[in-house]
Amino acid sequence: MKLFRNTFAVTAFLAGTALLSCGSSPKNQTQAEETTAETSEVQVPAFNADSAFAYVKAQTDFGPRVPNTAAHRACGDYLAGQLEKFGAKVYNQQTDLMAYDGTLLKARNIIGAYNPDSKKRVMLCAHWDCRPYADQDEAANHKKPIDGANDGASGVGVLLEIARQLQQQAPTIGVDIIFFDAEDYGTPDFYEGQHKPDTWCLGSQYWGRIPHVPDYKARFGILLDMVGGKNATFMYEGYSKRTANNAMKKIWNMAEKLGYGNYFIKKDGGEVTDDHIYVNLFRQIPCVDIIHYDMQSDTGFNPTWHTLDDTIDNIDKGTLQAVGQTVMGVIYNEK
Repeated sequence: MKLFRNTFAVTAFLAGTALLSCGSSPKNQTQAEETTAETSEVQVPAFNADSAFAYVKAQTDFGPRVPNTAAHRACGDYLAGQLEKFGAKVYNQQTDLMAYDGTLLKARNIIGAYNPDSKKRVMLCAHWDCRPYADQDEAANHKKPIDGANDGASGVGVLLEIARQLQQQAPTIGVDIIFFDAEDYGTPDFYEGQHKPDTWCLGSQYWGRIPHVPDYKARFGILLDMVGGKNATFMYEGYSKRTANNAMKKIWNMAEKLGYGNYFIKKDGGEVTDDHIYVNLFRQIPCVDIIHYDMQSDTGFNPTWHTLDDTIDNIDKGTLQAVGQTVMGVIYNEK
């Protein structure tokens, strides 16, 4: 994922589109009780931030989940196993994807489908791989992989907790949880070779062209990226606003209703190159990117972004709670 404040061309077919990207740069309240959270319309299960935090830590305990590593393979098995344990119909998309420098990445998209026969569907997604480069850190660390606690694992952790809740109380619609791979293997600034387009979000590009089931459709998607940072704020991401405005407003209104308006700010943030773009481009599914946008940062992202400081110590349960409960409020209110 990469965030930019200025205009750049993402690809030939996106030429002229200004984007902030997740590969390069754009209060705390824990409810651990297994009780019921109320909205004005339906009863929604209570999101458990302690549980989500444990799922984040479980991923980081494998080490950096960089494609072609043992940690990546082991964590992929763990994620697929957890979705199966939580009652999902699990699909594994295993394929070779070409990185910016010609490296073949042994990639794996992992999908868990709930109520797979329903035509009324919402998709929830996050990327599960790690950036192989701490290229926003000091120069000596640029070629070291990051733990990716926030940038990757936080969104996956939230979705695993949602999967656990879906097994216990099914919503009226079908839900697909998708863990995209090879999102964060985009071209680093230090690379001296030819800079090609579309080197970020390789897993979602593959899934967009070849979904896990033929002619896959969903009402809308919600992408979670960097949703565990301390003092996080989520603003209207530009591409989401243009292509998924109705779903975006639904999410931010739900957050306000649940008391999380200090996290979900109803103001325009940056524009990000992230998996939601390819979900929309290739599947025509409006997809909202919930991503931490920091107006005070030079990059637009959390200070730990693409640095060795992106560790479990910098994950905040209050932020996980705000995001998880909001997303659950949305999907359980779909009819």
